[in-house]
Amino acid sequence: MASLAPHNFSWVEPGKLAGLALPRMPSDYRYLLDNGIKHLVCLCERKPPNHDTCPDLQLHHIKIDDFTPPTPNQIDRFLSIVDEANAKGEGVGVHCMHGHGRTGTMLACYLVKTRKISGVDAINEIRRIRRGSIETHEQEKAVVQFYQRTK
Repeated sequence: MASLAPHNFSWVEPGKLAGLALPRMPSDYRYLLDNGIKHLVCLCERKPPNHDTCPDLQLHHIKIDDFTPPTPNQIDRFLSIVDEANAKGEGVGVHCMHGHGRTGTMLACYLVKTRKISGVDAINEIRRIRRGSIETHEQEKAVVQFYQRTK
């Protein structure tokens, strides 16, 4: 039987990168694995509950305080996790608490890098795909600064 998608789950690049809210149930992790996601990037202060119920799902922990932007090093680390996973044909899921601020910021940086679009365009695209994404001016600024850094 098909399991339900975790809360606020959506693909940004099908098969490659998805965003979601904090997974809580073993079924959330199974859903990720069933859909080709082998790597889960946690942006919360603490690791997600029950993540050890799915040993096949590799957890990467990048701690970012709620409502704060990622540092340039954290963005680079996130993007290299995605690159390495995708190179092996493995999908990546990224989450924070609700899947909006920190998650949206990282997803927008991914679009800047992969689609070669501006920070503002990437923010607008993520907000179109995932309503409520990128919550603070500082998070917006992090995406724009990432774009300027990669130009």
